[in-house]
Amino acid sequence: MEFITNYLDLIMFAAAVVLLLRGFPVAFTLAAVGLIFALLGAWLHVGYFASGDLGFLKPFYNRIFGLMDETNEVLVAVPLFIFMGVMLERSQVAGELLETMGRLFGTLPGGLGFAVTFVGMLLAASTGIVGATVVTMGMISLPSMLRYGYSKSLACGSIAASGTLGQIIPPSIVLVILGDTISNEYIEARRNAGDWAPDPVSVGDIFAGAMLPGLVLVGLYFIYQIGMAIFAPATSPAMETAEEDRVSAWQIVRVLVPPITLIIAVLGSILAGIATPTEAAAVGAIGALLLAGERFKEENPWPQLAAFVGVVGALACTTMFDLRTTRDVIEPRDQIGMYIAGAFCLLIAWGVISSILRAMSKRDPDTNREVLVDVMQSTTKVTCMVFVILIGAQLFNLTFRGLGGEETVHNMLDALPGGPWGAMVAVMLVMFVLGFFLDFLEIVFVVVPIMAPVLFSYNTPDGAVLFHPVWVAVMIGINLQTSFLTPPFGFALFYLRGVAPPEVRTIDIYKGVIPFVIIQLIMLGILAAFPAMATWLPGVVFG
Repeated sequence: MEFITNYLDLIMFAAAVVLLLRGFPVAFTLAAVGLIFALLGAWLHVGYFASGDLGFLKPFYNRIFGLMDETNEVLVAVPLFIFMGVMLERSQVAGELLETMGRLFGTLPGGLGFAVTFVGMLLAASTGIVGATVVTMGMISLPSMLRYGYSKSLACGSIAASGTLGQIIPPSIVLVILGDTISNEYIEARRNAGDWAPDPVSVGDIFAGAMLPGLVLVGLYFIYQIGMAIFAPATSPAMETAEEDRVSAWQIVRVLVPPITLIIAVLGSILAGIATPTEAAAVGAIGALLLAGERFKEENPWPQLAAFVGVVGALACTTMFDLRTTRDVIEPRDQIGMYIAGAFCLLIAWGVISSILRAMSKRDPDTNREVLVDVMQSTTKVTCMVFVILIGAQLFNLTFRGLGGEETVHNMLDALPGGPWGAMVAVMLVMFVLGFFLDFLEIVFVVVPIMAPVLFSYNTPDGAVLFHPVWVAVMIGINLQTSFLTPPFGFALFYLRGVAPPEVRTIDIYKGVIPFVIIQLIMLGILAAFPAMATWLPGVVFG
């Protein structure tokens, strides 16, 4: 009994991991384990439950309300980004990009692999949904790569790894959720360390911090594929195309400009300080809807073009006029600007309404349902899953801390050789190993709140935080990206297995992702050696 009392927090963590591995629903498993072990803690008088009641769980309601109330705008971005990604996937943007880029790069040795990585990067910056990206590229690119003699393992690895870029290249759902979690834990940890005025960390900071490491990771993918094309040319031969199959400049412009424009509108508005991530997510959702409307009925693109003109014009008005309506005195010049901006907004409304009607009338060939209905249902399901897991994780984390788990983890990490850096390596190693078995949401909601406060408690000799929160967040983001590629539960592997031809064996997929997992670990090491890769751009953009 004494053993159970002393290690009840670790037993609780182990029980949650075992139940999750058994396939029980994540949200209900976390909540049930939290409640059961809270009752055990009260019965055994452990930690903050020493009084024998559940009084320590009283803040649970306040924590949930604090996360979900109208003052927390960060999590509002989650359904908006999910809607943007699902709508872009339904509008066949990925398919056109893959076909065009494949014909453009395919005549080069390794060209189809370059096309997959390039399109994966663009889709990561516009959709950020791993499943949709991997499935789309697997259905379109994998048969072509196999037909032209590509190695099965290289083709599968390139598609699966490129599909996971959406987890580290913003805008990313992982970065939004991770940013909110890291921000809360950082503030609390610094206050516990005696720093009552820590600099706030926003999702925009983490978006900016992930940009450069994400692009460097893409560059490492390219380097590996170039090396395979040079030193093992049989694995990625060039394809022969007829003259009529070559792509024209207009085709390239037509498939590249819309997604790039959307990327600039979303990320550019954040990095320029024009919009918060939540506001940028709303822009992205509207942009994806307009793009889908143009794709669904190409013979009449005027409403969408008018909306594009309206967006450009409205943005121009914000720079030329003072459009604030809450002022006591509004100059005549600004009044005229408001009327002009209103006219541009009407153009935007025309394009949006037209796109909604087209999305309602267009049917998805796979489900035979209206595209808009299908997108809304998918968005609702994923959003509900995220928030229900969040609620369950809050109860689990609160109980774990009540049982003294935070102090246990702190003592265990402090006892490791290497001091704070030894603790950092241990945290990264634990997350990497858990990524073989747990989903990224489970790691973000359960492991990060346990481990991150310890990392943020370390100070430099002058009293500043040793590990910059943006750098820690990006390190965790790259680490979590490997969880999509590591067997046996890597989701990208499941998605690709589901659409791969019969001649592609599961072992071919596993062998193909190993080099890319190693590349991601190399990227993790590079970022650890050069933290400025994550902290430089946020400092330049946001000061």
